[in-house]
Amino acid sequence: MVLNLTETHKTVKNIKARGAFTVSIADAAHMVEADYFGIESGNSFVGKFARSGLTASKAETVDAPAINEFPLCLECEFIAYQDGEYGYGVIGKVINITADKSVIVDGQINMSLVNAIAFAPYTHGYYKVTQRVGEAFKDGLNLKK
Repeated sequence: MVLNLTETHKTVKNIKARGAFTVSIADAAHMVEADYFGIESGNSFVGKFARSGLTASKAETVDAPAINEFPLCLECEFIAYQDGEYGYGVIGKVINITADKSVIVDGQINMSLVNAIAFAPYTHGYYKVTQRVGEAFKDGLNLKK
């Protein structure tokens, strides 16, 4: 897992101090709150969670917060911070995934139920990610023949 963040972000300071981080996957129902988290700096404003109306709890396996209202959370161990010619970023290893029971079907995460959102930097828009379009590590094998 790689997060593209400069060391000036409060998030990077917290990750280094805790040795861990989480990536909570926002859903369409919480797009406004997710956008707010990206535009309000934790360095200059205390109380982002209170203002957003969302809540956080300690993740199951790492010393980092997970957003309770988001349906999916990747819990990561901090590996390194990259600061070089090719960019900046936090590098981590995913060691646990938690999901709300509403997105679990037959013991598996159903990504279409997660209703995850993705940011498109060129259009400055958020889009729902809901449809499966292929089989990983299988569909591409046709090109090897």
